[in-house]
Amino acid sequence: TMSPTVIFAPNARQSVDGVAGTRSKLIAVVTDNVRGRALVFSHGAKGWTSAPLALPDNASIDVASSSDRNDHAYLTVTGFLTPTSLWTLDAAGGAPKSIKTLPPKFDASNDVVEQFEATSTDGTKIPYFIVHKKGIALDGTTPTIMTAYGGFEVSMTPSYSGSTGKLWLERGGSYVLANIRGGGEFGPAWHDAGRKTKRQIIYDDFAAVAKDLFARKLTSPAKLGIYGGSNGGLLMGVEFNQHPDLWKAVTIQVPLLDMIRYEGIAAGASWVDEYGSVSVPAEKAFLETISPYQNIKKGVAYPEPYIWTTTKDDRVGPQHARKFAARLKEYGLPYLFYEDTAGGHSGDADIAQGARLQALQMTYFAQKLMGPAK
Repeated sequence: TMSPTVIFAPNARQSVDGVAGTRSKLIAVVTDNVRGRALVFSHGAKGWTSAPLALPDNASIDVASSSDRNDHAYLTVTGFLTPTSLWTLDAAGGAPKSIKTLPPKFDASNDVVEQFEATSTDGTKIPYFIVHKKGIALDGTTPTIMTAYGGFEVSMTPSYSGSTGKLWLERGGSYVLANIRGGGEFGPAWHDAGRKTKRQIIYDDFAAVAKDLFARKLTSPAKLGIYGGSNGGLLMGVEFNQHPDLWKAVTIQVPLLDMIRYEGIAAGASWVDEYGSVSVPAEKAFLETISPYQNIKKGVAYPEPYIWTTTKDDRVGPQHARKFAARLKEYGLPYLFYEDTAGGHSGDADIAQGARLQALQMTYFAQKLMGPAK
């Protein structure tokens, strides 16, 4: 019988995103510290060897097409500052070539992407990307928006956003993507580290990234806004409660916020493997410590959050956002609330509605972090 041969084993900061075969080669797409890499594997008399492909850095890479009839393949490459481009490759030899690129949506000529690492409460290094203007003053004055997801083994990798570029980066703001635990950036272990009663570490990771930004003088609490949706909306609710002093603005999108009753709302019962269940005493006790709705306190100087949901959200349900806003109102705390009657969990039912949601969020951030329009 034949035994399998290991030709590539990812280390603790890597994950294999996909493998494609051609007539004589294997192409592997790997995330290496959250940066896309592509390798071509060849088999010869001395076994398997690999060679990296020369592709843009700080990007997400996918194999779009390949065939076992020849050694040609097509790859897509997407970055924070570069829209998706199509590359052609002769896997048998030669460098990949860019043959088509989607049109740019904003001027990125004066922008730069950097990657840093923050140290979380348990000593783990948490990577994050920051996109900003070249030569910004390191004095904490740069308006910055930060996002993350932190759940369900979903990897947050470099992507192109025309609205973020046009409405934020072009106006001098910075954008941060935090690769906190709960995601799949480094494989299943990165996700499992934050499941169920271990979930507090996810929220510690996010706060650690903010503090690292402050230590590097890239921004400051008065200039930092954060946003996230769905499970990322839960992340926002927890951070709003646990660290109200770290942010000036918080956008909470189509969120989970009542973690004591989430199993009885919409599709909540299907997420017990991620969050735990109130029917298990230890898991209920933990959820009581993080559930945003139950942990709002009277008299705390919270930032004024912008909470939005949709009436027809059948995945999370609009109840979470409504209850959270009602509790803030009951306690006399400031908040902004928007509920759209169209669209579902993803928010937009059409392009016009999606544009409206983006405009509302960016207007909120601009007013809080950049000051009133002149």
